[in-house]
Amino acid sequence: MALSNTAVPKYYGQFRDAVMRGEIPVCKTIEMEMNRIDDLIDNPGIYYDDKAVEGFVKYCEHELTLTDGEDLHLLDTFKLWAEQIFGWYYFVERTVYQPSPDGHGGRYVTKRTKKRLINKQYLIIARGAAKSMYASCIQNYFLNVDTSTTHQITTAPTMKQAEEVMSPIRTAITRARGPLFKFLTEGSIQNTTGSKSNRVKLASTKKGVENFLTGSLLEVRPMSIDKLQGLRCKIATVDEWLSGDIREDVIGAIEQGASKNDDYLIVAISSEGTVRNGSGDTIKMELMDILKGDYINPHVSIWYYKLDSVDEVADPDKWVKANPNLGKTVTYETYHLDVERAEKAPATRNDILAKRFGIPMEGYTYYFTYEETLPHKKRDFWNMPCAMGADLSQGDDFCAFTFLFPLPNGAFGIKTRNYISSLTLSKLPSAMRQKYNEFMEEGSLVVLDGTVLDMIDVYEDLDRHIADSGYDVRCLGFDPYNAKDFIARWEAENGPFGIEKVIQGAKTESVPLGELKKLSEERLLLFDEELMSFAMGNCITLEDTNGNRKLHKKRYAQKIDAVAAMMDAYIAYKNNRDAFE
Repeated sequence: MALSNTAVPKYYGQFRDAVMRGEIPVCKTIEMEMNRIDDLIDNPGIYYDDKAVEGFVKYCEHELTLTDGEDLHLLDTFKLWAEQIFGWYYFVERTVYQPSPDGHGGRYVTKRTKKRLINKQYLIIARGAAKSMYASCIQNYFLNVDTSTTHQITTAPTMKQAEEVMSPIRTAITRARGPLFKFLTEGSIQNTTGSKSNRVKLASTKKGVENFLTGSLLEVRPMSIDKLQGLRCKIATVDEWLSGDIREDVIGAIEQGASKNDDYLIVAISSEGTVRNGSGDTIKMELMDILKGDYINPHVSIWYYKLDSVDEVADPDKWVKANPNLGKTVTYETYHLDVERAEKAPATRNDILAKRFGIPMEGYTYYFTYEETLPHKKRDFWNMPCAMGADLSQGDDFCAFTFLFPLPNGAFGIKTRNYISSLTLSKLPSAMRQKYNEFMEEGSLVVLDGTVLDMIDVYEDLDRHIADSGYDVRCLGFDPYNAKDFIARWEAENGPFGIEKVIQGAKTESVPLGELKKLSEERLLLFDEELMSFAMGNCITLEDTNGNRKLHKKRYAQKIDAVAAMMDAYIAYKNNRDAFE
């Protein structure tokens, strides 16, 4: 078949028929992508070519091997994803220089040139779906079939992780099972002065994997913007860009360099992560806009596999939604064991839901489990006595105050008030900014104008808030770092009684942290604000050899100040119980 602007792609057609018959369950995001492909089929300006796809399939099945040396048989999903890359083309009019037949001079003429439609493919799919093998096939194909000199890179959060894409290529070179690889690996790499016909044409060197016929190179690069920007790479694969704590948009950096080439390709593959609000979440928001049709970008292919809700974890028939290669590259038994583990060991639940089922969860379950971070129903504590905790340690960035209301049944009501500067807000990445907007709407976060927070402004706003809410503050616990001005003013206006200095460290924190954990397990910490839920989801504790714990402010971006302030309030309450009788 030649180019056609009406044909249905072969492998997509088979997949769509299977979905229609109900044989393959798909999630909402895959259904959206199917609608986008249907739009491409209907678009008269975009053409489908089956030759390139079949060429890729034949190359992989005749020449390539798995990492352990076994022959490679392409999965249906690989064919479906690759068809998106190799199947679609469009024509553009370009002005090109045409030399004269006699070789002297020439002129510029307008020609129609064929261009590949897809420049970027995002693949978000569960663990164990052979993602890295797919990336390896794409890299291998372009390295050995493309006759132009290409620079190809693969990157991952660690260099060793990126080797997962390289190792099947090295194995294929060692095995040389097909006629092309037999030809490319014939000869010796030591032969540098003799006949070129006796030299090896494809070899794994210390630079990476090199094709000496075309001068092409595939190499591993570290995942940081400094190491990736300004490259002229034609093919790039990015592995696990959602899994680690990546705070830089490395895909954007690669794209800026790659766009110097005409038909560049970036394949970004990952399983869902448990670190929220980084650049990965910002990219996912953009992808969702493309899928919904709010932002039209036909040059991006998005295969985003996941379960539609947590309830589907209990139904093994629905697991294929998150991992379409289930039963082929990973067994159902592995999934069953993980589901059982998530039920028996709640600390692993978030990781398993994210990695196996594509359900992104809020932070790791470091200290408080997911259930413990769910907000309670709304309630007010009008004119009730409370202990207040203050954490001002990041005065230039974030100030947290938490109010702890002892209730008759042993529970504690919790309200929090936090302050940031307008400069801090303006510097946030868009995923984090959206989160902060939620906090501002519920009133738990206040933005004050300026570059740094003025403690007197913070004091006056807090004082007004306490008066408006009718809180009866009986004692105050504070972390002494950066708190001098605030505490001096508090003491002058409210008297020196009930003010407790809480020095951070395992000595003071271990016991109250343990008690707060017990209260949260029994759901006796009654908070109704999303900011408190967010802070508890970010909490990590360091434990020494004696089992003493202290709060660990792991990352600047992941705020736990409201929890630190709650602990200060709890310590102040325990030291001044008589004030509440």
